[in-house]
Amino acid sequence: MLAALVATALIPAAACSGPVDTDPAAPTVILVHGAFADGSSWNKIIPRLEARGVPALAVQNPLTSLQDDVAATRRAIAAAPGKVVLVGHSWGGTVITEAGNDDKVVALVYVSAFAPDVGESSAQQGEPYPTAPGLTRLQDRDGFLWLPAEAVAEDFAQDLDPATARLLYSTQGPLKASALSEPVARAAWKHKPSWYVLSREDRMLTPRLQSATAERIGARLHSVPASHVSMLSHPGEVADVILEAAKVKSADSSPAKVGG
Repeated sequence: MLAALVATALIPAAACSGPVDTDPAAPTVILVHGAFADGSSWNKIIPRLEARGVPALAVQNPLTSLQDDVAATRRAIAAAPGKVVLVGHSWGGTVITEAGNDDKVVALVYVSAFAPDVGESSAQQGEPYPTAPGLTRLQDRDGFLWLPAEAVAEDFAQDLDPATARLLYSTQGPLKASALSEPVARAAWKHKPSWYVLSREDRMLTPRLQSATAERIGARLHSVPASHVSMLSHPGEVADVILEAAKVKSADSSPAKVGG
């Protein structure tokens, strides 16, 4: 009887939710979150991509080491049915730099992100630049780094409303501090086309570092007047860049929205 009730309850849901129409030629976009976040940080991007016929999914990084996060991303790449565009935010840029060497990956999109060179770690990449205000407020708990609520509201997501910033604080994923010292073995940006979304009001990863990173990796640079979490405060602009990398024209894209 229980099985019958469960089956009956599922019928209306299945009948009401049809499959999303996707472009069979479109690659799968795999979204890799950064530190102090989780896969839900892409919740405003995924519907925009799927509305344009581009399948998308978010990786849930364990944030325990570079290799653990790369392994999680590689599993997502392996499960994708065809070609892949990898998108990495912040620490996720280091992850896609390593995981992006997979033959299925056709493009890389960095969103306010690290992109270390071969033999370089995220920490080393940031050394030549001034310490961003938000980084001075990091807290260490048993070897994992996390941000207090005030830092999330003032430095991580200062252009979001207070309730959303509080939710980000409550759902943040702490990053194991030692991961920042793990070097990249192969840098995918050396042989894959790359895009970079620079946040001009970033207080976690300095705009100077972002600009230099985009230039070094030869990325097509777009900038937005956003905090570190541009995919939440300016999702339309970020989605447009991802669609450009996937070679899908956005219905509402315009030069004014994604400034260079």
